[in-house]
Amino acid sequence: MRSAELTKERILEAAMKEFSDFGIAGARVDRIAENAGCNKSLIYNYFESKELLFQYVLKLHLTRVYEEIDFTPEDLPSYVTKVFEFSMGNQDLIRLMVWDSLEMQNNNIDTRIVKREKKVNEIEQAQRDGLIGKTFSPNFLLTLIMTLSTAWTKPNPFGPSLDPDGAGDDSDKIKADLAKLIGIIVKS
Repeated sequence: MRSAELTKERILEAAMKEFSDFGIAGARVDRIAENAGCNKSLIYNYFESKELLFQYVLKLHLTRVYEEIDFTPEDLPSYVTKVFEFSMGNQDLIRLMVWDSLEMQNNNIDTRIVKREKKVNEIEQAQRDGLIGKTFSPNFLLTLIMTLSTAWTKPNPFGPSLDPDGAGDDSDKIKADLAKLIGIIVKS
């Protein structure tokens, strides 16, 4: 890899940590530069502003979610466990999304809306095909799955957080319970 690409990669890694720890308002470009081992002006050369750097980092990691987790509308119990596992292993991304919501940035909302609508449409098609029940709306089902699958992450204020490494907790039981619950819900 060229030096410029390596530097940009270090900046993105440092920015991910900084933004997930402090949000946009609390993040400091000085700390990102120091942790990336580069000059602060280089960050502005690559990304123009702290806000655009945040949006770039968020979009980069959300793209990972879309690529790494196959959506299976015909098997939502399996999907909820995949999202749970991803969430537990990527709590920095969950924090980043929380900061984005708290600070009302949502500049990349278009991508998220398009991806969400596609999933909702696929759930609706699975309902029409008789693969899952029609008691609950597709929007409700997707919201339920996403909410429950991230409920045990540290950024979630409403549930007991689990160790992201799974050591000493009952994450396997939670995954099984999530799959069982979603299985019951989608049959109705």
